[in-house]
Amino acid sequence: MQIQQARAHIMTVLAGGESPRADADVLLCHLLDCRRGYLMTWPERELDAAQQVTLQQWLARRLAGEPIAHLIGEREFWSLPLKVSPATLIPRPDTEVLVEQALTKIPQGPCAVLDLGTGTGAIALALKSERPEIEVWAVDRMADAAALARENSAALGLPIAVRHGSWFEPLGDAGLSKAPRFAVIVSNPPYIDGADPHLEQGDVRFEPRSALVADEAGLADIRHIVAHAPAYLLTDGWLLLEHGWDQGAAVRQLLCDSGYREVATVRDYGDNDRVTLGRRP
Repeated sequence: MQIQQARAHIMTVLAGGESPRADADVLLCHLLDCRRGYLMTWPERELDAAQQVTLQQWLARRLAGEPIAHLIGEREFWSLPLKVSPATLIPRPDTEVLVEQALTKIPQGPCAVLDLGTGTGAIALALKSERPEIEVWAVDRMADAAALARENSAALGLPIAVRHGSWFEPLGDAGLSKAPRFAVIVSNPPYIDGADPHLEQGDVRFEPRSALVADEAGLADIRHIVAHAPAYLLTDGWLLLEHGWDQGAAVRQLLCDSGYREVATVRDYGDNDRVTLGRRP
C-alpha cells in the first residue's frame, strides 16, 4: 500500500468524523515518523507489512471511538508536542484562549504563576515556553497526571514545579510556607454537569470523569478555586478560569460575589463564552 492509497483509505474509513483528512495525516506522520510535507512529496512510497497492520489496528480502535491522541500517545498544544494518556484530558484548541489571556496578565519580569489541575502540563508549559523567566507551578490531584506533566516538562526542556495534591493543598498554609504568592492563577477545572448527555459521546468517553465532571451543575470546583485563590494571589493578582460555553454568567457572578474586580468573560474561537477572569479582591 502506497502512502497516497493509505491516506485515501483512512479518509474513507473515518469519513463520518470531524476531520478525516487531518486525522489521516496525523496517523501517517506518526506511523512513518515524518512531517506532513513528506506525505505530499513521496505519495508513492510503500508502507511495509508491519506498518499496514499497525494502521489497521489504529483504525479499528478509532472506529470504536478511541481518540486519535490516545492512539499515537501525543497531542500538539501551543505548538508543543505533549505526551497524553487516558489519565488526563486531551488538550483542546479552545484552551489556548486561556493561555493567551494569561499572557496578557502576567507582569513583566520574574514572577510566579500557578496552574491548577494541570493534567498533561499543557497550560503551564505553554506559559513557560513564552515567558522562560517566570516561575511556573502546576498542581494535579491525580498522581498519574502529575507524573505525566513532569515527563512533558523534562522532554520539552521547560522546567516547571509540579505538585501532586488537590487544588491548593500542596502549596501549604495560606500559600506562605511552601510556595510564593502568585501574580496569576489559571485553571481549566472540571466544569461539566454529571447529567450532561455529551459525556456519553465522542472522545470524552475515554477521558477521566474526575477531570470532566463537577457537582453543583458543574460549578463546585470553580466555586472552590474562586473562594481560596485570594490567599495565594499577590495584591492585584489575576485569577483566570476556563468553563463551559453556558457558564459565563454564573462564573462572573461567583467572582463578583467574592469581591473580585475587573471581572470579564472572553469568548473562544467558536464565539462561545470560555474564560472568565478577575482581579484579587
